[in-house]
Amino acid sequence: MAIPSDNLKTNYLQMKKNTIILLWVIFLIVNLTLSAQQPFPPIPRDTSYNVSRVYRQVKADFPYASPARDLLPSGVTESRNVVYATLPDTPFGKRDLHMDVFRPEKPGNCPALVMVHGGGWRSGDKAMQVPMAQQIAAHGYVTACVEYRLSPEALYPAAVHDIKAAIRFLRANAAAYSINPGQIAISGCSAGGQLAALVGMTSGVAKLEGNEGSNGVSSGVQAIIDIDGVLDFTDPNESGKDDDPARPSAGAWWFGATFKQAPEKWIEASPVQYVGKASPPILFINSALPRFHAGRDSVIAILDQHQIYSEVHTIPGTPHPFWLFHPWFGQTVSYMVAFLDKQFK
Repeated sequence: MAIPSDNLKTNYLQMKKNTIILLWVIFLIVNLTLSAQQPFPPIPRDTSYNVSRVYRQVKADFPYASPARDLLPSGVTESRNVVYATLPDTPFGKRDLHMDVFRPEKPGNCPALVMVHGGGWRSGDKAMQVPMAQQIAAHGYVTACVEYRLSPEALYPAAVHDIKAAIRFLRANAAAYSINPGQIAISGCSAGGQLAALVGMTSGVAKLEGNEGSNGVSSGVQAIIDIDGVLDFTDPNESGKDDDPARPSAGAWWFGATFKQAPEKWIEASPVQYVGKASPPILFINSALPRFHAGRDSVIAILDQHQIYSEVHTIPGTPHPFWLFHPWFGQTVSYMVAFLDKQFK
């Protein structure tokens, strides 16, 4: 093979150098593109609290119990997975928050009820409130089951901010959903009951309002329904405050600290701290387990001082998650509707 001349050799080396540079440029572009498209980590989920699992636990002691079903009643329309707020920048990317809305087909505006599921601030989902929401909607209310960020995704007070944003969304879009914006109530079960009471008692408390969606619209509510939700994290009946850091309770997971490590958070999140002359009327529906009544009597005593209406129904012989199952489901709905009618109709 003939040896290339000096010119040919120079050109050959330059072409080789240009090729290497081009390949490096292509490599960098591809890697930058792949990096830009790299998905955010998935939102961590704890699915341990669900109807099927709870039912297996409940039926051991209550073999006659059966789960309430997702079944849309006649005369009720539904809008599932409505986006009520979008969080543009979270550790998991852009985050949409959703609600399921049920409303009567009848003309005219109706009172609304925002419904918050339980699960120890760590698990559960909005679908657990759907059977109850459907039945209450059949009695003339717009009901909205809300998704909120749980402790594996975001610690306190993120859930409070989310739920207040859901109320603001419904009030801002009252005409679209046939809602009377001056008649919005909130309900919750277990951890959702604590959240419902805290949200309902803290309208205008800046630290707990957040800045998600429909800012400038009130997050205030005109009535609260607390179903077995704790109202005072310092109450002797609230065993969650006596945590072992090695085995944290649901509350410690939510606050990111045990009561001994950060008592100020546990106190701040106790609805009893905010009860006063501007508090809405409240309905308590309780199981037979005293732990979940923590703070209730203290709240009622303060409400009584200000002549604010409260109502209590303790259903004897019931497990904690009684509202999810027959034969207690219908009784729970009846108590809720009667209370809402008393406040709004």
